[in-house]
Amino acid sequence: MARVSVEYQDHIARVTLTRGDKMNALDDAMFEAIVNAGQEVAASDARAVVLSGEGKSFCAGLDLASFAKMGQVDPEAWLMGRSHGDTNIMQEMSLVWRRVPVPVIAALHGAVYGGGLQLALGADIRIAAPDTKLSLMEMKWGLVPDLGGMVLLPHLVRSDVLRKLTYTARPISADQGERWGLVTSLSDDPVAAAVELATEIAGKSPSAIRAAKRLIDVAETKERAEVLLAESRESTGLIGKPDQMEVVAAQMQGRMPKFG
Repeated sequence: MARVSVEYQDHIARVTLTRGDKMNALDDAMFEAIVNAGQEVAASDARAVVLSGEGKSFCAGLDLASFAKMGQVDPEAWLMGRSHGDTNIMQEMSLVWRRVPVPVIAALHGAVYGGGLQLALGADIRIAAPDTKLSLMEMKWGLVPDLGGMVLLPHLVRSDVLRKLTYTARPISADQGERWGLVTSLSDDPVAAAVELATEIAGKSPSAIRAAKRLIDVAETKERAEVLLAESRESTGLIGKPDQMEVVAAQMQGRMPKFG
């Protein structure tokens, strides 16, 4: 049974978790399908991505079979291998979306727990339904977040918030998540809001959007001198090029730009 669907329309990639009967819970096949979807989208000419889940929840975290597997395998052999650059495949489930060169918008609803929350954190932007519940659920099972969350969370929330979320595994509401930095905005229809935002982004200069995502990644991870050089380098690659000239012409002529 397919775990993820990928569809393209109007330069937007719609990536949907399709294990809705299991609250899109994560098993080995789901990890692989999500990573494969991210790699496919990264290689496409999509200008924005909408990531969502079918059924009652975006993703409720690991499924019971994954917990059973923990008692049957050597944890070091299972987790310590680096299969995707600096990640194992489970970490890559979240971080592949940061490797996608265009903005990724996650539409959240229902339970966004454990690995599901870490998957959502890999997106650039998260739009949640008001009744969404979010949790770093791992401590409930005597574990720590290990699916890329500790790379992503320190850029989003204060240290005390990160520690409370991690230590307690307590679910929080979407509005609390927005106040703490886990959620970008709330919407009664997060998928529609995500598509609307993706459509707006897809109408911008494709080369400038990709440059902006690269630059933000540098800004969040590198030192001052490297960030300043990256600003200049990205601008040098944009000024006077076809996309930028089309944006200027469209602004002057009062029309929408058209990109090749």
